[in-house]
Amino acid sequence: MSASLFACDNLVKRYGGNTVVDGLSFSIGAGECLGVIGPNGAGKTTTIRMCLGLIAPDAGRITAFGLDMPRDALAIKSQLGVVSQMDTLDPDFSCAENLQVYGRYFGLPAATIRARIPQLLDFAALSHKAEAKPGELSGGMKRRLSLARALVNDPRLLMLDEPTTGLDPQARHLMWERLQLLLQQGKSILLTTHFMDEAERLCSRLLVLDHGRKIAEGRPRELIAQHLEPDVIEVYGQGALELAHGASHAPLRALAARVEVSGETVFFYTAQALPLLAALNEHHHLRTLHRPANLEDLFLKLTGRQIREDG
Repeated sequence: MSASLFACDNLVKRYGGNTVVDGLSFSIGAGECLGVIGPNGAGKTTTIRMCLGLIAPDAGRITAFGLDMPRDALAIKSQLGVVSQMDTLDPDFSCAENLQVYGRYFGLPAATIRARIPQLLDFAALSHKAEAKPGELSGGMKRRLSLARALVNDPRLLMLDEPTTGLDPQARHLMWERLQLLLQQGKSILLTTHFMDEAERLCSRLLVLDHGRKIAEGRPRELIAQHLEPDVIEVYGQGALELAHGASHAPLRALAARVEVSGETVFFYTAQALPLLAALNEHHHLRTLHRPANLEDLFLKLTGRQIREDG
């Protein structure tokens, strides 16, 4: 990895008796996308808020661009771009005006902002919406405008907190394309997401959080190889659950390294898929899907399949 552009060392944040972030350390190199994944309540958003200087850690240190947060907060923020979970666009201004007003927050000369606005609107595929107000835009357009706005100060590091939540597949893919362009231009990205395909597509490195602690870190494919069997066979249909629990199916289960159940689907994790597939062929009434292990499997193995509420 390249030299660290941004680093957190042993961050701790408590609310009352609840430790939300517990001894968290990570760094981001120039031109790198670091993904932060974890279930609800894992501490992702609290970590982002500390990185932005919005809340102070109870312990630990944050450094960026050779500066210290929060002591040098203004100097650090001048080199950051932020896209939050919630839409914070000004509804009274047009797309171009949103970019213009935001640029003034950074003290940029008016002429500099005016020169950047056409480029940013083009990057966001919104040149034809320059005079439209956010209320006239689709969800995907609003997210791209938020991204363009985050780039108005030409930041070295972008912090994106679940930037594609609520978007349809086409809008998500267009957003991914734009983020890939930024990485190719040498920008660094800190990305939190609930979409495992997004994390695997964009991130050069992943940080897996649970209960405020780092439970895994590494490149996506390396983490999958480290923690999972290479093949997954999903089985569903009437009688599928009997394969996971019935005593008569113990020999079939023995062909898998691990068996899990989620809803009405049984997941067989194995390094030897062919014998298991042959055995499953005897159960003609069941449907099977054979696929390689993926990041979602990793996420569920490390953090569990139980649904968690926010908070």
